[in-house]
Order: sequence, then structure tokens, then C-alpha cells
Amino acid sequence: MKNFKLYFLNVIKNHYMDFDGKSTRREYWYFVLYYFIIAVIFILIDRYLLNPMLGMTPAESLKGGILQGLFALALLLPSIAIGIRRLHDIAKSGWWMLIVFIPFVGGLILIYLFTRKSQ
Repeated sequence: MKNFKLYFLNVIKNHYMDFDGKSTRREYWYFVLYYFIIAVIFILIDRYLLNPMLGMTPAESLKGGILQGLFALALLLPSIAIGIRRLHDIAKSGWWMLIVFIPFVGGLILIYLFTRKSQ
């Protein structure tokens, strides 16, 4: 629970749109882990509770749900900000985040950069 407060809630409360500074490898990957866990919980709630209540068929509920969409939208800016701060920590410009738009290899290159040691 201490890590959740330190690496997830702190990023959201104190660094919501903070694109300056640095983020350690540990801070970045804990944020990603907690983001993933919460997203999976919201996906399950959407798929098995909310979408059937709204009359969606199982095929339609695969496209997403309300909670999932709101969560992703709410954490879009903090996710980009922590990625840029992580790139600053390895002495790269925040513009390297745009490499994700290169099909297939862009995301892999970005993951590699995020796993490098701090400088």
C-alpha cells in the first residue's frame, strides 16, 4: 500500500501535468503496474456489470466501457508526463515519446528506453 501511495497517487496528485524534472525507473514502472491493475479491474466491472445493465451484447462490450474510457481519459496526461520525465532521467528529450507513432518498432524502442538506467 505504501508503494501505491508513493508511486501512483503521488504522481496523480503532485505531478499531474508536470513535464519538467525526472522520474526514476522504479517510479515509472510502479505507475505502469498500478495503472494496469486498476484498468483491468475497470474493464472487468464494465464487461460483466455495467455493459449488460446498459443492454450491450457481449460483442459490443468488447469495444470498451464507460469506466474504462473515463479512467484512460483521466490518466492520459499523467501517463504522458511521467513518460517524458522518465526520458529526461536517461538524458533524452521528451520528444522521443513521439517515436511510439512508428508502427511496430516505435513502442518497442520506447520500452527499451524506459528500461535503461538513470544518468
